[in-house]
Amino acid sequence: MEENDMKVGFIGLGMMGAGMASNLQKGGHQLVVHDLTRQAASKHLAAGAEWANSPKAVAEQCEIVFTSLPTPADVQKVAIGPDGLIEGFKPGSAYFDLSTNAVDVVRALHDAFQAKGVSFLDAPVSGGPRGANSGKLAVWVGGDKAVYDKYKPVLDSFSDQNAYIGPIGAGTIAKLTHNAASAAVNVVLSEVFTMGVKAGVEPLQLFQAIRQGASGRARMFDRLSNQFLTGVYDPPDFALRLLHKDVSLACQLAREVQVPMRLTNMALMELTEALNRGWGGRDSRVGALLQQERAGIEPIKVAPDKIKAVMEKDG
Repeated sequence: MEENDMKVGFIGLGMMGAGMASNLQKGGHQLVVHDLTRQAASKHLAAGAEWANSPKAVAEQCEIVFTSLPTPADVQKVAIGPDGLIEGFKPGSAYFDLSTNAVDVVRALHDAFQAKGVSFLDAPVSGGPRGANSGKLAVWVGGDKAVYDKYKPVLDSFSDQNAYIGPIGAGTIAKLTHNAASAAVNVVLSEVFTMGVKAGVEPLQLFQAIRQGASGRARMFDRLSNQFLTGVYDPPDFALRLLHKDVSLACQLAREVQVPMRLTNMALMELTEALNRGWGGRDSRVGALLQQERAGIEPIKVAPDKIKAVMEKDG
């Protein structure tokens, strides 16, 4: 059977899932979709997708199913809860979870589905909503490599950088490593940049200067160019509540394997403080405002066109 002839299930049509599902359709795949509300799937239904009333109903119709959901608990409910995927799959089917999950959860789900003759693979993604919409997205897969190889053409429909990482849980470990590093780096950049501003250097001039140093030439500081320098944290590229969940899972994993993570735990404290301000729906980098507040400087706000001019000038 050609990949485009089989039905592909997709559950979770939020900020990430909507774009990935649309790109699957653009790739010629016939989708069967489900979400908490039919309205969330309106765009995909208009493009020819079929609606299913439950995860079970999705699995009954599809050889392969993807889920893109906010939390491990959501994945467990859809996967093995009442009317869950596990009740509908036929033996030989495949299930790729695109969510950022907990390692122990994906391993338990793998075992549960394996007992039913179904392949479960953890396949978290990185690239944000823009990447989900454009197809410039990394997908890190853990599980049976033969199953990954079989369905790689389907993954290619919505990801330009999908890779097999290793056995079950490997994709999730890679994603948690990535997001924990990103959170810790953001905290450090906020600290050093507010130091420079308070010491007397104008924000845009400081940004332009450090971009040309050794670390800057590797573009480490370019992550300052969007939310931090502009002071715009809405709408989010990646919501604070989701990064908080990811870094919490990374710290949990570190405790389980007895690895000290001092800086990452400090980054989690920063995220938690921002979450307690009621900023969970804002961009994950909104915690930079806390550091600006502690530093006693005015909130940094540089016009986007000026930032763009610096980046284009310096390359």
